[in-house]
Amino acid sequence: MGRTKRSRRVGTYPEWNSFVPEEGEHPETVFLSIEEFETIRLIDYEHLTQQACADNMQVARTTVTDMYDHARFILADCLISGKKLVIAGGHYKLKETALRGNDFVKQKGLDIMRVAVPYEEGSVFQHFGRTETFKVYDIDHGAIVSSALLSTMGQGHGALSGFLREAGVDTVLCGGIGEGARQALGAEKINFYAGVTGLCDDAAAAFLAGNLVYSNEPRACDHHDHHEVGCHHR
Repeated sequence: MGRTKRSRRVGTYPEWNSFVPEEGEHPETVFLSIEEFETIRLIDYEHLTQQACADNMQVARTTVTDMYDHARFILADCLISGKKLVIAGGHYKLKETALRGNDFVKQKGLDIMRVAVPYEEGSVFQHFGRTETFKVYDIDHGAIVSSALLSTMGQGHGALSGFLREAGVDTVLCGGIGEGARQALGAEKINFYAGVTGLCDDAAAAFLAGNLVYSNEPRACDHHDHHEVGCHHR
């Protein structure tokens, strides 16, 4: 068996998780992992040395060098070849958990499925990238055993996929969601059902019953942020 890859410590999630050329249609997509993004942030933005970056990420300097070189190649490939960039996934852990201060921070059991729904006054909030609160349901053997409101603590856009991963979420039921966020959730191995409307509790119940009304087909949305495209509303 191969050795399990060690998680690299990162200080923050990216605020935006996707970038796409304005010209051209359906560009090829390339992925930059969260820890590769962290090397760019620390070395090129914070002006740290590679050794200081390695100390921050709690890995060897040679590991940082490999990640940094790969990250710069990906960025160069996007700029030169006009490819779409999605920042998501990888093997990382947060320096300080983004979930601190939430009451719902607990380990879920092995048989628990955790479902999150963007929440606003009881209903499914229709702008995934702007979600301030999720209603989170723990499901055990086909029944909801607990639920709670989970504040995003100011996380937004590209940070939400990693935030949900840290919360142990397996599945998201949502309304409008952009293509970049879709790919970011996929990179974190989180399932999603888009185009969901109505009350959060009703959506969770319909999901359990197997009759949830949803549509994962992306559609244009002309009043959403440019980095969160392809969402739709009913």
